[in-house]
Amino acid sequence: MDVKQESPLNILREALKANNGMLLTSDLAELDIPRTYLSILEQNGEIQRVSRGVYSATGSLDDEMYSLQARYKRAIYSHETALYLHELTDRSPLCYSVTVPTGYNATSLKAQGHKVFFVKRDLYPLGETTLKSPHGNDIQSFSLERTICDLLRSRNQIDTQIVTEALKQYVGLKSKNLARLVTYAQAFGIQQIVRQYVEVLL
Repeated sequence: MDVKQESPLNILREALKANNGMLLTSDLAELDIPRTYLSILEQNGEIQRVSRGVYSATGSLDDEMYSLQARYKRAIYSHETALYLHELTDRSPLCYSVTVPTGYNATSLKAQGHKVFFVKRDLYPLGETTLKSPHGNDIQSFSLERTICDLLRSRNQIDTQIVTEALKQYVGLKSKNLARLVTYAQAFGIQQIVRQYVEVLL
């Protein structure tokens, strides 16, 4: 029995809906659809180019966090931005804090006003996790425990009030994992600092 194949344009329209109005050129490769169909949607006025390799449904709000990470795949949201994604601060980020591996060329990220932190390649993926952007798309960030370690490692570059408030909130969470926090602190060589801060609050 013949099954009518869905048209590539409709497949892309469905992918657009599933991704909250965002579409990447890499999505086409996964769906095995030629880029020509992307151009057709653009000519039809159904999508608009947000940046290189990133498109959004016409009239939809641009998901900045999602599109930024689509352009800079090695940039993982960290520090103040990770706090915001974990809802441990209500300060909406004006620019984003990201962590990249040592040696990564972050010139254009910095030029756009983003805060870039570098870490050794072996420690870079520690605690990486998938969270939702404010628009509901999957983005890469770090776990709460990794975020707390990052804040304490970079405490001289971050507002003291943000660090203190984040630690207070973290210690009050039922979902906190102190064993994991200690493991990460040891990996970064900051177990004494973490202990000093956390013991005061417990």
